[in-house]
Amino acid sequence: MPLALLALAVSAFGIGTTEFVMMGLLPNVADDLGTSVPTAGYLVSAYAIGVVLGAPLLTALGSRIPRKRMLLLLMALFVVGNAASALAPGFGWLLAGRLIAGLPHGAFFGVGAVVAARLVPEGRQARAVARMFLGLTVANIVGVPAATLLGQHLGWRATFLVVAVIGLVALAALSRLIPQIPVAEHQDVRHELRALRDRQVILGLLTAVFGFAGVFAVYSYLSSMTTEAMGFGESSVTLVLALFGIGMTLGALAAGPLTDRALRPTLFGALGALTVVLLLFPLTVHVKWLALVMVILLGAVGFMTTTPLQMLVMRKAKDAPTLASASNHSAFNLANAGGAWLGGAAISAGWGWTSPAPVGAALAVAGLSIAVTATLLDRDRVTPSRVVAGGPDGTADTVAGAPEAHVAGRQTVRSAPGE
Repeated sequence: MPLALLALAVSAFGIGTTEFVMMGLLPNVADDLGTSVPTAGYLVSAYAIGVVLGAPLLTALGSRIPRKRMLLLLMALFVVGNAASALAPGFGWLLAGRLIAGLPHGAFFGVGAVVAARLVPEGRQARAVARMFLGLTVANIVGVPAATLLGQHLGWRATFLVVAVIGLVALAALSRLIPQIPVAEHQDVRHELRALRDRQVILGLLTAVFGFAGVFAVYSYLSSMTTEAMGFGESSVTLVLALFGIGMTLGALAAGPLTDRALRPTLFGALGALTVVLLLFPLTVHVKWLALVMVILLGAVGFMTTTPLQMLVMRKAKDAPTLASASNHSAFNLANAGGAWLGGAAISAGWGWTSPAPVGAALAVAGLSIAVTATLLDRDRVTPSRVVAGGPDGTADTVAGAPEAHVAGRQTVRSAPGE
């Protein structure tokens, strides 16, 4: 794998750290700024809103900018947002800083995924995208716990200053390692927007919203589940979150080669496994060692869905994959907000601390249903056929019932596996 993927992974590490660290810093921020923890929770929502708005907007505005320069501009905006958060004089300014920090998130991963796919040969593109996402998963193992401890001991402002420094390191790495990749001549805002009207792209985004919401229905309340349901002390929360991050990393590592081999079966398998894990979670949570195993499995099968979903919308968007790819991260953040809201509603209804798990299972089933429906409706696939014999004029007789093939004389070029 080229070194340029390391620059993308370092950038993803910084983005992942700032996205998730606020959940651990809410009590510190609330105490320092004289507000309540629920009110401080709007800082999480502000970042998610930034992602949802920034992904399509910044990607569309930057559609004519060369890919390397676009990545540098997005990472620079990320540094500005985190520096503004660190220096915010009050809650309103911190809210604005979090919004700014979230704006480049989806656009960066959208452009970064396209760049990663172009850095490697055909057949290894999903692995390249998964390597970039490894930075995001490692952030949950190392970055978030370390940044939380830093904020607890030196203040939450120190955390965002360190994240801004990570952004500067990422800027240097991107500048040094990413090659110049020009945009396609036909690529403009209108061309990119047309990609979002494709039925398969829309269904892919809906799969992400519902399927990934199942993960966040539980993850959003994993800290409380650790102490209230699993029976661990507060000092174990960091360990449990790190185990979830380890699961995410294992899932990302497995998703790359599996997606290259068979995209849709990998997506179906991940969503199906996610459903099973979420259904078993309440039954195993009271056995400590088994609960920890389930946390790892939840992270693994949950994050195994991200690479096939990313590759699916990129492929179905054909010649304009960047906006569709970035919009996929808007979908993931809608899943974040929706899953957390539905999981919280179940807890508020008095159904218990483990009730978000069956709620998440229902969401995963909905995502799987949409994915299966998309496959059945996929009009990009022609009637399957196989070559029986090639005639002297270069034509070929075909018989229905075999994989799609493009015929040239007696040779066949088969379509990508798993599609």
